[in-house]
Amino acid sequence: MTHDTNLIAILVAAFGLALVLGYVANRLKVPPLVGYLLTGILIGPTTPGFVADMGLAHQLSEIGVMLLMFGVGLHFSISDLMAVKRLAIPGAIIQIMLSCLLGVGLGLWWDLSVMGSLVFGLSLSVASTVVLLRSLEARDLLFTGDGKIAVGWLVVEDLVMVLMLVLLPVAADLIASANAPQAGLEMSSSVWLSLSVTFIKLIGFVAFMLIVGKRVLPWVLARVADTGSRELFTLCVIATALGTAFLAAAVFDVSFALGAFFAGMMLRESDLSHRAAEESLPLRDAFAVLFFVSVGMLFDPSIVVREPFLLLLTVIVVIFAKTLIAAGFVLLSGYPPRTALVVSASLAQIGEFSFILAGMGLAMQLIGQEVYSVILAAAFVSIAVNVAVMNAAIKLADRYFT
Repeated sequence: MTHDTNLIAILVAAFGLALVLGYVANRLKVPPLVGYLLTGILIGPTTPGFVADMGLAHQLSEIGVMLLMFGVGLHFSISDLMAVKRLAIPGAIIQIMLSCLLGVGLGLWWDLSVMGSLVFGLSLSVASTVVLLRSLEARDLLFTGDGKIAVGWLVVEDLVMVLMLVLLPVAADLIASANAPQAGLEMSSSVWLSLSVTFIKLIGFVAFMLIVGKRVLPWVLARVADTGSRELFTLCVIATALGTAFLAAAVFDVSFALGAFFAGMMLRESDLSHRAAEESLPLRDAFAVLFFVSVGMLFDPSIVVREPFLLLLTVIVVIFAKTLIAAGFVLLSGYPPRTALVVSASLAQIGEFSFILAGMGLAMQLIGQEVYSVILAAAFVSIAVNVAVMNAAIKLADRYFT
């Protein structure tokens, strides 16, 4: 073939091998996502044979995150989000802070710099959108009271991480200029300017969606539905999800996932929201598979041999420490033990934002390749075992707290 087939190759390899390994995993009574993760390892750069295009894999997995968050938004209104704000907002912030502190301590023990330790800690503090939503969906918990708390918690985490992505380069510049006191006033002004711009963009996006999106998006969907064309309706749904996500990132510097989530919430105002959810489901599931495959591609199995103790401590922070922090806050807030178990177990993993933060830290030379590999390995392990963690939490809840 004389033309470029990278996209076709990665789709064929990812979907074909994921089907085979997912089927084998299912027959072995193991969650299919374990098969998807193994698929990523097999077509990734750390194993011999075919190596898929990493850049394309990442972009395809981003589409999966957008469509998944869009589907959640279609069933999750602003009133739902406000209903759990008393728990989700302070809970997410406290959990991020305490988890980050544990990660910072682990990083300093590993002889990382202060900024490197901060990147490491932040990467361990935020849960994966895809894993949390898939986990709740698989158990019909997504739109229950406990599920809405978990999703609200996740949305707050995403908002905090959007802010951290802006502040991280500013903080690095501040530390770098510590030996140049004459630049202190200028750097201080830069921090406040960056903060102000970030908040203005975020508020601007929310206002734009509530004022314009809430009226325009349902109206457009209704007009397309009036044509009676199923393919135009499906096209409108997908274009709305991806287009709004891209607009959020390109214009307002908000994450793709958050932009798609708000697009879904705005379309929920339409009487056609349930149909829109059904039409987007097959594509959403297909691209979600690509997310797990992309995680597997990033995983370097040799890190288990090179840094076994550090990896173990990192996984303990992600799976156990984060769970205990979240569960403790939920219980202290007066919610039942079952809610504490469901919410905390669903958060016991790391994913997309962890990769973004780690990648930024690597590009800014705040962390090295070894630290980056440990973060990815912890993500792989935590995602792979999250099903078992959730199953254990649900069984415990059913046995003692029903």
